[in-house]
Amino acid sequence: MYWVPATTDPEADPEKHLSHIYDNRARLETRLKLLQTGHRYSQEPPSHMRRLISNIEVAKAEEDELVAGSNFLLAELSIQARHETHWWVGRATHRLRRVDGELRIRSKKVVLINAAEPLPNLAFLI
Repeated sequence: MYWVPATTDPEADPEKHLSHIYDNRARLETRLKLLQTGHRYSQEPPSHMRRLISNIEVAKAEEDELVAGSNFLLAELSIQARHETHWWVGRATHRLRRVDGELRIRSKKVVLINAAEPLPNLAFLI
């Protein structure tokens, strides 16, 4: 599951609250297949982006699962139309599960500091 709630409440339930993005595994796989065809573009030309990640915290959730949280700042130079710079700032929470000895992402939630405000187009996954 990949989720970007439309609220700054980190405890919001995606089944009960509005979201900017709420994708399950099948929806993400479909997105990837469409992009791999070469006939679908998320952005053309793609934005220039840089990420800063800090305050990484990892805790054990269940026997085979970890929860990793981090703060991030993503700078995006959107060059498709007006050459605008967008700042995406928030906290990401990853739920990780060990599968065949390797860590795999089970879910990712991104809580933006301006989630309740009007946002520019999210043409990429944060």
